[in-house]
Amino acid sequence: MVLPHRCAACGAETVAPGLCGVCFQALSPIAGSVCARCGWPFELAQPADAWCAACHARPPTFDRARAALVYDDASRGLLLAFKHGDRTDLGPVLAAHLARAGGDLLDDAGLIVPVPLHHRRLFRRRYNQAALLAAALARRTGRAWRGDLLVRRRPTPSQGGLNAGQRRRNVAGAFALHPRDGAETVAGLRVLLVDDVLTTGATVEACARCLCRAGAAAVDVVTVARVVLPRAPDI
Repeated sequence: MVLPHRCAACGAETVAPGLCGVCFQALSPIAGSVCARCGWPFELAQPADAWCAACHARPPTFDRARAALVYDDASRGLLLAFKHGDRTDLGPVLAAHLARAGGDLLDDAGLIVPVPLHHRRLFRRRYNQAALLAAALARRTGRAWRGDLLVRRRPTPSQGGLNAGQRRRNVAGAFALHPRDGAETVAGLRVLLVDDVLTTGATVEACARCLCRAGAAAVDVVTVARVVLPRAPDI
């Protein structure tokens, strides 16, 4: 109420929480043709139902994934400030990006669920950034959400520096539903899973597998950003 808002990226004074005009323009939104399954951005225009080569080779457990931004230098500073810098005020700002990227996924969602943190990491960090995003997205869209539905039952090491196969093994069996009412809550629902960044998809895959085994009708995924690394050309 007293101090001016500051840009999360460069620190310049702003009229509202979030980014200044210069830093906002530096963001790289994901737009145009994307893989209908994982949301990978195509270089050339493709039919709306086109899949990328990676999804043809290994179809994901989730039905659809979408991300608002490319994870690059511009979005990285914003997300790190939110995730590790106590900038929890950025939750509603980032939720606006989620709502834009979510589109049809939000229209179909019966329940919004965040990717969980293990309780030890939650104690150290003091908040789960995915849960803050899910709560802000639910408030913005009027959708139901459940912050404790998924539980991370073992403290998995950081995924940083691991390749796709190592990431899948690292999180295999790491998630479960709330033991009291998790299964009956998701039964027959289309669940929208929320996280901050999509890298290889190993974490959301493990969460989606857990939800589907418990009876969810389908699982979609929405993240603020995704890592876009060079791939072989799509055929």
